[in-house]
Amino acid sequence: METQAVKRIYVEKKAGYDIEARRLLADLRENLGLASLKGLRVVNRYDISGITTEEYQQALPIIFSEPPLDQIFSERLEIPQQDKVFAMEYLPGQYDQRADSAAQCVQILTQKDRPHTASAKVIILQGQLSDQEFQAIKDYCINPVESREAALSKPESLEFLPVIPEDVEVLFGFINKSASE
Repeated sequence: METQAVKRIYVEKKAGYDIEARRLLADLRENLGLASLKGLRVVNRYDISGITTEEYQQALPIIFSEPPLDQIFSERLEIPQQDKVFAMEYLPGQYDQRADSAAQCVQILTQKDRPHTASAKVIILQGQLSDQEFQAIKDYCINPVESREAALSKPESLEFLPVIPEDVEVLFGFINKSASE
């Protein structure tokens, strides 16, 4: 009954239901003038820890996806080598409604403590894009006020480890110094 390992879930809308991906593709083509962008996939990524394998299997089709509309990939997402990919996530301290809602639903399902969850949006770009075009797409999609580029690798833990700042240096005799000192 393993509960500590981080489990990764990828959820992608099936063709015909991928409205967000089609809208983003049209937006990027129009606003960035990217005729070389041939296709785009949007995949929601969830990382979850603190649940058993059985609870994870139970939650997949009822919390993380809608089986008639979504494709679910556990742990690995197959991405063609020629495609470019990046992920974006909320900055630490920003409210992530998708992750919080998933955690609340899993808690209701399991009747246990709320699991640790994190979410990100993975964008897969198809077409012959230059490095400058790829960077322009990332700059367009990632709002640095609320989000950042997420690592594509799975974390070892979802525990939030706060960074404790060093003590502030105390300056003695400062008030007695001249303007030039």
